[in-house]
Parts: sequence; C-alpha cells; structure tokens
Amino acid sequence: MLQELLQQIVNGAVLGSIYALIALGLTMLYGILGIVNWAHGEIYMLGAFTGFYLVAGRGLSFFAGLGAAMILMALFGIMVERLVFRPLRTKPEMNVIIGTLGLSIFLLNGAVVAWGSDPQKFPPLYDRVLTFWGASITVQRLLVVMVTAAVIIALRLLIKNTSVGRAMRACAQDLEAASLMGVEVNQIAMITSAISAALAAIAGTLVGPIFLVYPQMSIPAVAKAFAVVIVGGLGNVEGAIFGGFLLGMAESLAAGFISSFYKEIVSFVILIAVLVIKPAGLFGAAGAEKV
Repeated sequence: MLQELLQQIVNGAVLGSIYALIALGLTMLYGILGIVNWAHGEIYMLGAFTGFYLVAGRGLSFFAGLGAAMILMALFGIMVERLVFRPLRTKPEMNVIIGTLGLSIFLLNGAVVAWGSDPQKFPPLYDRVLTFWGASITVQRLLVVMVTAAVIIALRLLIKNTSVGRAMRACAQDLEAASLMGVEVNQIAMITSAISAALAAIAGTLVGPIFLVYPQMSIPAVAKAFAVVIVGGLGNVEGAIFGGFLLGMAESLAAGFISSFYKEIVSFVILIAVLVIKPAGLFGAAGAEKV
C-alpha cells in the first residue's frame, strides 16, 4: 500500500509539473497584460512540434533542441504580441476572446496542413527506469520535474529581484499607471509574451517524448491549463504552480486508488468546489497583486 502510494505521488509530481508549466504562461499573460489567451494550447503544441523537428529531424541533442525550441517560440511569442495582442489590448474583452480564438483555430488548422493529423513520436531518449523505495520513474519523467523546478525558481527570481520583474508587477497592478510612471509597457508586453511562449515550448518538448506529438494535443492542454489557473487564481503565478500540482496529485491518486475513469471527474469536482467556496481562486483576492 505504501509503495503504491509513493508511486502515485511520483506520478502526480510529473503530471503536476506538466500542468504547472503549461498554466504558467497562460496566467502570466492575464496577470500582466489582462489577456486571456485561448490560443495558448496551440502555442504549446507548436512548441512540441518545434522540439520534435529539431531533435528527430535535425539530429540535435534533446537539451540543444529544448533550448532552440524555447528561443524560436519566444520569437514567435513576440510576433503574436505585436500582431494580435497589442491591437487587442485596449479593446473590449469580447474582442480579445474572439481574436485569440481566431488565432487558436488558425494555428490548429495550420498545424494539420503542415504536419498532418497522425501522431508523431520522438526517438527513444531517456528511457532508463530509476527505482527508489519501490517507486519507479523514467529519466525523461524525472527531467520534467527537475526542469519545472528550475523554471519556477528562475521565474520567481526574475519577477521578484530584477528591474524587468518590478516593471511586470507594476503593469500587473495598473497598465496605464505603469505607463505614466515611465514603464515601457509595450516592451514588457513583448517580454511577457516571449516568456509565455517559451514556457509552452518547454512543456511541449518535455511532454513530447513521454506521449505523442499531434496537432489536437492543444485541446486537452488548454482545457487543463484553464482549470489550473482558475483553481489557483487567474493571473497569480504561485496559484498556477500550486493548482498544477494539486490537480496533478489528485488525478494521479484517483487513477491509482479508485479508477482511471474518475481521473477527470476529480479535477472537475475540485474546480467546482473552488469556484463555490472561493470564486477568485485559492490564491486570488480582490485588489491583490497578481504576479
């Protein structure tokens, strides 16, 4: 029993890491720019395909492919901010929703045309199985947890201890006031979008070797990302991290000890409970700092 519990905790840590990585970029965009990006799942999917192409197609090592995918998707994030987010930033919320939904449809169908709908598989990478205290984990899954931990630490240092981070927090409080105080809002918007897309690329490239890479992988990803940020508090980085691990652990324990059929139900129950008890999310509060 104890061994099975430990195994499900390990599985939950991996799943929670994936959820947190996907949700972080989404919640940063909303927290700083006030944009709900419905195309975030497609950016995650493009990041996975970019990593797959660089590793499987161009023969780069996994970490070289991961780094290159981050850079390429960060540049793509800047382009999206300039062409889509910036014109919509001052528009009504419905315009933003329609605009990002349109981007989502465009990217999804573009991926189908470019790569087809058949799933692609990374070449065997870090498949060695490690065992400790009766629990097993592959090196690739362990990498997911380790890279996520490094990203969380780096992101926290950026937000709390740098001038860019201070500008991000100012924009999160009030974009107009930050602009009047000399903050280059457009520059911060580009940096935020670049980080958001890079985080999605990290998630996609890490998940690709574990599962499969295909255009429709964006649909469950964005659904789970929204569930995570709602549970944690939309726009709150710490909330996205906590929400990701909470749902990951809950789903893993439910699948291991009850049935895999209840995996999604448990997440739905947690989401509804949070919305009923604390509609702003576990870390959300009216007037509180969002990042």
